[in-house]
Amino acid sequence: MKQTNVRQFFSKFPSDDSCLEHLFDVRFGQGHECPKCKREAKWYRIQAEQAFSCQWCGHHIHPMVGTIFEKSRTPLQLWFYAVFLFTTSKHGVSGKELQRQLGVTYKTAWRMARLIRDHMAAVDGEAPIGGAGKVVEVDETFVGGKTSGMDWAKRKTVVMGMIERDGDAILTVVPGRKREDLMPEIHQNIAPGTEIHTDELGSYRGAQMAEYTHKTVNHSQGEYAKPDGTSTNQIESFFNHLKKSIAGTHTSVSSKYLECYVKEFEYRFNRRMRPQTMLSELLSRFPELGA
Repeated sequence: MKQTNVRQFFSKFPSDDSCLEHLFDVRFGQGHECPKCKREAKWYRIQAEQAFSCQWCGHHIHPMVGTIFEKSRTPLQLWFYAVFLFTTSKHGVSGKELQRQLGVTYKTAWRMARLIRDHMAAVDGEAPIGGAGKVVEVDETFVGGKTSGMDWAKRKTVVMGMIERDGDAILTVVPGRKREDLMPEIHQNIAPGTEIHTDELGSYRGAQMAEYTHKTVNHSQGEYAKPDGTSTNQIESFFNHLKKSIAGTHTSVSSKYLECYVKEFEYRFNRRMRPQTMLSELLSRFPELGA
């Protein structure tokens, strides 16, 4: 399957009404039990508001409530198109680009982008990776800030990445590169019994790695891959893509909001083998509601 193109998108979602009907169908659907009268019902579209009415008692269901579209005055079709843009870009979408594409204010575009990134993170989830027989590469990198001068590292933000070979990635912003910053993330996100590959950073050593098989490469000695397959090349390649995408699309990202940008790239990476599913997934799953 190929990703949805612009013509296909507007054919499927030609109006706000079609978008609202889609939300109702994926979240409730005809025959949904009315929460008020407790009967399976046929639901009728109410033209005066963005809602559907129960055939028996007239109770209203608002499909946008509890989603990123709730309480927004921006047309629903523009919201759907913004999500479409995020799923067809390999390097992300800036607020200025959304402003130009949608014809909204920058404030509105920035808020929409932030909510879409949050939604991507929620849909992706944080299921642990690895396990017996699995290999996970772990590394950390500095993002943002000035690159020269005294204490340059203090002006940057540390991003930690964990990537399972031929599997998913988990990325997170951490306070620093000390053992107390990194090891809790490993224990929370990587299943016991995993073979973990890192560089020689001392924070990865010690008794806290006892439940894993730990192998390292020594970058200071020019070692980047061992004959037995030990390397951190995949996570380093991902970091390179992340930094170039941020620099090329957003120029810079503040440490305050870096986490949501990182999670956006995590979501996109985890669907690299099935990018055609992203649009339907983001417009059909709403884990914020436990759905």
